[in-house]
Amino acid sequence: MKKKICLIFCLMLVLLVSTASAASKINSDGYYKGIRLAGKVKVVDAFPDIKVQIVNSFPDLKVQVVESFPDKIGQWQFVESFPDFTVQFVNAFPDIKIQYVNSFPGLP
Repeated sequence: MKKKICLIFCLMLVLLVSTASAASKINSDGYYKGIRLAGKVKVVDAFPDIKVQIVNSFPDLKVQVVESFPDKIGQWQFVESFPDFTVQFVNAFPDIKIQYVNSFPGLP
């Protein structure tokens, strides 16, 4: 009897952890921890607002690089000054994963 209860408890725990990790990091309005994922973005080497990993499949966000008016969620304009938020590109342990939807020369 105790083995069955323990087994059921373990299965419920595994199910809970797997559904929690499958949940999107970005809410339905396009925000990650209060940062709207649209606008002017500065790439930094340290102390970013968001750590980002570039992937080819299963991204949290598809990013379109634009030269002006980055108004929609996923539209980013890379700038050197007056950014809306900063990102650091990493190879492991990202906050979010992105996929570029357009190829722009000189993308980070």
